[in-house]
Amino acid sequence: MDSDDLCYGHGTDNPLDEAFYLIYGLLGIDFADEQAAQRELNVGEEAMLEAAVKRRIDESVPTAYLVGRAWFAGHEFFCDDRALVPRSPLAELINGEFDPLLREPTGKVLDMCTGGGSIALHGLGSRVRAIQSDLFDDVDSRYDLIIANPPYVSVQEYEGLPAEFINEPSLGLISADNGLQIPLKILQDSVDYLSADGLLVMEVGYSQPQLSERLRQLPLLWLEFEQGGEGVLALTARQLQQYREQFN
Repeated sequence: MDSDDLCYGHGTDNPLDEAFYLIYGLLGIDFADEQAAQRELNVGEEAMLEAAVKRRIDESVPTAYLVGRAWFAGHEFFCDDRALVPRSPLAELINGEFDPLLREPTGKVLDMCTGGGSIALHGLGSRVRAIQSDLFDDVDSRYDLIIANPPYVSVQEYEGLPAEFINEPSLGLISADNGLQIPLKILQDSVDYLSADGLLVMEVGYSQPQLSERLRQLPLLWLEFEQGGEGVLALTARQLQQYREQFN
């Protein structure tokens, strides 16, 4: 699967790891099994793998969809083309229990734009209410933490994405106003659903420069990650209230 036409952005970053992901995933082999490389395939397994590789190359289907599994923050999730393939630097924050952003144990958490639910299902348990709707339409409570990973890709950028991303649901990617319409709406309305000491953590990915320029007068806190990733900001409820009129 070493092809200039393939994009590795859904769990791997090179053709060798992608091949392991596809083969071991489809055959149900433990990735830590050191003896698996010596396994002989039967005719049915060979045919299954050949068909999957053909779809991966010819149709640019993400391996996660072909395998039906993806991993996020160390947990395995069912994955199909009804939702984006789980991937986000937010995993590092979740595993670290949002330290040092939150000094006290998290109470109620709202996961906005939840997609396949990998954040909400990641062990946050009963503290999380996962919402996948028209922004805050179904929200009727106050939360100590809002986690948002909304669509933030402009139409122009979407049209230039590798085919693997086009195979994902566009509803989870495209936002109007140069990718900023939905993020700005969340910034504007979040304070109405946060506790007095609440916090909003939102990912806007490669739209970070556009949002920074739009809100250049505001002290946005952009987070840095040891494991890589960018475009995640954090604002307190007090900051969201103070700057609310500028989120338009």
